Amino acid sequence: MFNFVNYVFLLLCLCTLIKVKERIALSIKAYNANLKFFKSRLVTNGSKLKLYRTVIRPTVTYASETWVLKENIIQKLLVFENIWAYERKSDMED
Repeated sequence: MFNFVNYVFLLLCLCTLIKVKERIALSIKAYNANLKFFKSRLVTNGSKLKLYRTVIRPTVTYASETWVLKENIIQKLLVFENIWAYERKSDMED
């Protein structure tokens, strides 16, 4: 039996997943645009973190209050955060 509410919820989840993937791609693009800044040893880690918090993270979370969050979408966002933290840690060790 066709249930309209379930169908709408499924469409919202699918649209949200597509939006999250687009936002992550845009944030990677923003990171790559500022890569020289992030890789520079002349810039303090505090400044790099401030740039991340003011440019990269808002790029990912733009319009996030309208997203229908399911476990797989939350996982994608956590993976993005962990990859960025791992790259920062490896840059500091170099």
